[in-house]
Amino acid sequence: MTRRPSRLARVLSSALAAGALLATAACSDDGDTEGSRAAGVSASPVAQKRQTPSPTATLGEAGAQRALITEADIEDDWTQVKDTEAENWHDSLLIGTVDVSDFLTAKADTADCQRLLDSLFDDDLLGRPSGASALRGFTQDDSRLLYQVASYDRTDPQDSLNWLAALPRKCDRFTVTDDGEQRTVQVIETSLPEVGDAREGLRVTVRGTTGGAQATLTLDVAAVRVGNDAITVTAGGLDGDEDDSVEQAVKQGTQRLKDVLAGRTPKPAPSEVE
Repeated sequence: MTRRPSRLARVLSSALAAGALLATAACSDDGDTEGSRAAGVSASPVAQKRQTPSPTATLGEAGAQRALITEADIEDDWTQVKDTEAENWHDSLLIGTVDVSDFLTAKADTADCQRLLDSLFDDDLLGRPSGASALRGFTQDDSRLLYQVASYDRTDPQDSLNWLAALPRKCDRFTVTDDGEQRTVQVIETSLPEVGDAREGLRVTVRGTTGGAQATLTLDVAAVRVGNDAITVTAGGLDGDEDDSVEQAVKQGTQRLKDVLAGRTPKPAPSEVE
């Protein structure tokens, strides 16, 4: 598991990329024992509507790798990059301290907005996986797409999905400051295909300056839970939104994960079939 760099190290490393996205990978032990979602969790009304019990086998490291999507799954002109390159994706526009004055009536929301930015930078949107995990990165012009599969067999990904569901209300618009530069952040809810046991989608837009130049970073974010496991997708950059690619990744990726958990070999994407 990658440890979050210090603030100075983050600034130095992220200054190399004004494009987009993030990365981290983690691994744990392999295995195929039976498991099920932790009981007794109280979900928010938004997320609770979307839940369906889905007992699954424990996801091992090899299974996480098999569940990763391919270039064909997201179509367009995405090109897969080396895992070591994707693991070091960070965006300097995501660095900053949330302005508390934006939350005069709900200062506690400041922590949630700060957590959002930090988790996007560190690429642990659903928290650190408690089990196996794998990631894959893709590029297209100045946009990037990072896809992750992870097991949360000793934690609860639903708690993080509930947190995501509340962000468009808590963090609809706020300001961050970094080294004297101010940026505005907007968070809105997006719709996702009805797949998995629960899902949440967001669009995060960051407008401001980096290195003295005006820039707008747009990230489409999706998380889908399948039992105790989840997939997360973060895609975008300075070129605009990538919601179509995120939708494709969610559809194909959820099915691949379900196939792996059921002991089946994931089927090729439609474009891969002759």
